[in-house]
Amino acid sequence: MRYLIVSRIDRVDAVAFAGRLADDLITAGHTALLEENTGDLLTRGGVALEDAADHVDVVVTIGGDGTVLRAVSKMNGDIPIIGINWGEVGFLADLEPDNALSFLTALQPGFSVERRMRLAFEIDGVHIGDALNEALIVTSRPAKMLRFSILIDGVVAEMFRADGIIIGTPTGSTAYAMSAGGPIIDPWIDGVLIVPLAPYMLSSRPHLISTDRTIEIRLESGKPANLVIDGVETQPLGLSASISVSRSDHAALFIKTERNFFEKVEQKLRRL
Repeated sequence: MRYLIVSRIDRVDAVAFAGRLADDLITAGHTALLEENTGDLLTRGGVALEDAADHVDVVVTIGGDGTVLRAVSKMNGDIPIIGINWGEVGFLADLEPDNALSFLTALQPGFSVERRMRLAFEIDGVHIGDALNEALIVTSRPAKMLRFSILIDGVVAEMFRADGIIIGTPTGSTAYAMSAGGPIIDPWIDGVLIVPLAPYMLSSRPHLISTDRTIEIRLESGKPANLVIDGVETQPLGLSASISVSRSDHAALFIKTERNFFEKVEQKLRRL
């Protein structure tokens, strides 16, 4: 197998583990490359995530959910990914450091993957990014409320004022959306989760909408706002904007382990 190892770079211990893991995989007969930023810190050189599809079969991240999200956002092509938890909750990371090597050395071609839906966002017909977890619309200045309209199949379904709005995937339902009062959603469901942040009216509740529908989010506040995708990319929206939301053509492929989604909910969320 050919692996590309991506580490969070704010933790010296995580970067050191990345180097040891690469060496151990090579000793076991595999190809193990380092992502360029990880490799630079180890003075070993590396491969850009954007070029990973030309060199590897699997991307391995070492870090928390943010490391997984950054890796997915940069990869070109549908490359399977698996995460080693080196963070707090690490909901997207299925492996722990002590069992990572044994799992990876035992992995064989033809392994099973789970497709996780991503959402595509467009403004005026221009694609601005895909989200695996969520997109967040907030003011560029603190403590300012925004006005939103949600249109479903061209019909206004709701209008409300709030500090912001989360447009999330089922995968992202256990992230920011959950802390804002949204439901936990089975990742096998193709739906768009819309959660108002601190809405002015208590009647403004989360929505789960099928991706088969046409979904549009209108910002009508007159206050400058930003769209933040997976905590990685920030798009200034100005004083108003119309954002189209749809299922992305590019899913994220996660290598299957023995742990299923509901087991992770129990272990990582219920027992915090």
